[in-house]
Amino acid sequence: MTSATELSAGDELPALEVEPISRATLALFAGASGDHNPIHIDLDVARSAGRDDVFAHGMLSMAYLGRLLTDRFPQERIRSWQVRFAAITPVHGRPICTANVVSVADGLATLELTVALEDGTPTLIGDAVVALH
Repeated sequence: MTSATELSAGDELPALEVEPISRATLALFAGASGDHNPIHIDLDVARSAGRDDVFAHGMLSMAYLGRLLTDRFPQERIRSWQVRFAAITPVHGRPICTANVVSVADGLATLELTVALEDGTPTLIGDAVVALH
């Protein structure tokens, strides 16, 4: 693909594929984010809530999307960014972050964002608007 300033509708940014989510990743993210909800780190709590195992914080997936964006655009060019959580990312799941250019107008690109598991299940969907210059 061409540089970020030469994006066109239909372009796809390079995907960000991260390592499978480990229990250590969840513990480290809990410490870094201050989100110590035990359903993300305590197997007994997760099971008492009807889950088979702990699962990733939704904001961890959003952080990965942030990395996808800032790998391509300087932070100050991100004008808006919103997501909705669509499914749980299980421990050992491997998130894949993608961004597709929906439109380009007046120096701004609108991107469709997705975090999905390897089987294609979307866990987070949203959009962002970035300045190209």
